[in-house]
Amino acid sequence: MTETLYDLVILGGGPGGYVAAIRAAQRGAKVALVEKDRLGGTCLNRGCIPTKAMVRDAEVYREVTSGIYSVEAEAPFRVNFARLMARKQQVVDTLVSGVEHLMKVHRIHVVRGVGRLVGPRTLYVETAEGPLTLQGRAIILATGSKPAEVPIPGVDLPGVVNSDGLLQLERQPKSLVVVGGSAVGVEFACIFHAIGTQVAVLGRRTFLRDAEPQLAKRFRTMLAREGVAVNIGLEFESITRGEDGLLRVNYVQRGQRLQAAGEVVLLATGRQPQTAGLGLEEVGVRLNGGAIAVNEYLETSVPGIYAIGDCIGGYMLAHVASYEADVAVENILGKRRAADYRVVPNCIFTIPEIATVGLTEEQAKEAGIPYKVSRFPFNVNGRAVAMGEVEGQVRILCEQTSDGRGGRVLGVHIMGPRASDLIAEAALAMRLGATAEDIAQTIHAHPTVPEALMEAAMAQVGGAIHYELL
Repeated sequence: MTETLYDLVILGGGPGGYVAAIRAAQRGAKVALVEKDRLGGTCLNRGCIPTKAMVRDAEVYREVTSGIYSVEAEAPFRVNFARLMARKQQVVDTLVSGVEHLMKVHRIHVVRGVGRLVGPRTLYVETAEGPLTLQGRAIILATGSKPAEVPIPGVDLPGVVNSDGLLQLERQPKSLVVVGGSAVGVEFACIFHAIGTQVAVLGRRTFLRDAEPQLAKRFRTMLAREGVAVNIGLEFESITRGEDGLLRVNYVQRGQRLQAAGEVVLLATGRQPQTAGLGLEEVGVRLNGGAIAVNEYLETSVPGIYAIGDCIGGYMLAHVASYEADVAVENILGKRRAADYRVVPNCIFTIPEIATVGLTEEQAKEAGIPYKVSRFPFNVNGRAVAMGEVEGQVRILCEQTSDGRGGRVLGVHIMGPRASDLIAEAALAMRLGATAEDIAQTIHAHPTVPEALMEAAMAQVGGAIHYELL
């Protein structure tokens, strides 16, 4: 067994862990990073990146087969699912290799193995070459999350998969049942529906819980119009296999026993922090439920041990983990900085996309803040019409001033083309304390999709140019 002293030892190589390693190394720290799997964590390997590659394929297929563009080819069109999955993996491999290169450039010692705490500043790691001990002046736990367990009889049947399993399919299923109206579940529902799979979405209580309620309602209606069955408010009883070979999700809705059948069943009921087997209890690191408890400086209950990302609960988003990595490293290296979650954009990569930042109407009401809401639909935005992507709208929520106009931006919620890109302007505006007038008076290039945000802001302070809500 060998023992080495580092300025910082990090457990977990996802978008929290590897960003912390790079940031610390850039500031002169000697860093070791422990990862049991591939660098990049769930995000690069089994989450954000592979699904975005798949959704792009789905968008291309949807556009070509829509009949609204000038593309002509011999029908019938079809999806080469093997090529789709191969391209997905190529994208993943490219980005993972990029992270591996950054580790080398910054002289970060990457240890492949399973680690656990054996002391307040000591990590024991089981590697293929044998055990070793890493000591750090500070330790960051960045162990991420895992798919939540679903207590339904039959979840162990072949063909019942979580998101990890769905990404490994070798054949496109003709039918898919998604258990859970989560962002992950609805993203996959959109992908597979777009490439021709029959899809049903079943949920217990909520549908796109993290989306603005009005937009979630609009999106659910749009899915139903496109032929995706969505049923929410169910109690699941079991998953069984019928004589026809199809899996059946058996559930109760308003007293009726019903079922949905599919070749594959996706369990997409959320994620939970990955904290088991880390030695937390042995060294005195407190938990908050199943998550690691931290203060505003991302310090755990044990001095010198920090935690970031999904393992602390809260916002289970890759970009939040990366932000927390920067905050934790600054605190470790001597600059006191509290994490600030007032402006956290959240993107759902459905078709079309949904993105949100800041308060909803319900939250503004609960906080007692006088507010004004305006919206601008994409079906009158020049670029969106030219693109053939007119579904959705921008909704902007501003603090209402004494004269009834919209003031400081409180929240922006978007459903439509490039929503995940548009939300960046809204987040920056909120970060800087901008008002509706600031956005409205900023010259936006024409014709572009961001003009929709400008017009929604104009509606707060006098009226949009290309749309008027009568």
